[in-house]
Amino acid sequence: QVQLVESGGGLVQPGGSLRLSCAASTNIFSIYDMGWSRQAPGKQRESVASITSGGSINYVDSVKGRFTISRDNAKNTVYLQMNSLLPEDTAVYYCNAVPADQRNHPAFVSWGQGTQVTVSS
Repeated sequence: QVQLVESGGGLVQPGGSLRLSCAASTNIFSIYDMGWSRQAPGKQRESVASITSGGSINYVDSVKGRFTISRDNAKNTVYLQMNSLLPEDTAVYYCNAVPADQRNHPAFVSWGQGTQVTVSS
């Protein structure tokens, strides 16, 4: 498994922006599918955005047009740019990684420790 370290969370006003980063401790970052999930208090964790090793991207409907996921394979890092933030985006955001050839096997998914995002005035 790979170690993942998220950063960039914090407190922001509604309508504001944040950029989350997730650094992976691996020399073969390019083979990993990467993603961001979030968990709000009292709710189940949900997948927010994902980017495959080949660059295919998916978003949950609630963040389409506001969030952008990207990756920099040279820096072993995946990003989540979050714009037009809403109070309902408040959650702990987790980075995850899985080798592309194991994407259907949950046991091979690595998770970061999470970073808190709070959207409030």
